[in-house]
Amino acid sequence: MGIEIRDHITEDREAVVALSLRAWEPVHASIARVLGPKIYARVVGDWSRAQSRDVRAALDSEEMRTRVAVTDRIAGFSTVRLDRKEGIGVLHMLAVDPEWQGRGVGRELVAEAERFMREEDMKVALIETGGDPGHAPARAVYEGAGYTGMPVVHYYKALRAGRGHEEGRSPR
Repeated sequence: MGIEIRDHITEDREAVVALSLRAWEPVHASIARVLGPKIYARVVGDWSRAQSRDVRAALDSEEMRTRVAVTDRIAGFSTVRLDRKEGIGVLHMLAVDPEWQGRGVGRELVAEAERFMREEDMKVALIETGGDPGHAPARAVYEGAGYTGMPVVHYYKALRAGRGHEEGRSPR
């Protein structure tokens, strides 16, 4: 089955949000395993609510270009932001429906984002992703597309529950 990459339209909105939740659920499970439940609750909280909010904000942003990959339905999406001053194109979000992962959808979305960045005279393309096991498929796509990883490490340590928050409960 072919993959069509096109601009998102208003009618795609809820399908894109739902897809993002399916795609990032295993990633958040991985992050929770790495951080442990106490720190995960404090740092991430209700990930699905935050994810829905962030995806909707990206879809609504005039600074972002959102594209969807369509097969028999929306199989993935990407958002790109251009930093014209620095000449850097940022692939801000990329998600592929779990049923379509490993079938070239992510690769096509990355290639399309790069074409757009070149057309806009960007010097460099930037993608950020996690180093946990849940992000391994994303890292494989980016490395396969010729990106060079620059490791960054975030260290977390639980100190105490914040004011008004019970131990182990999300501050969000």
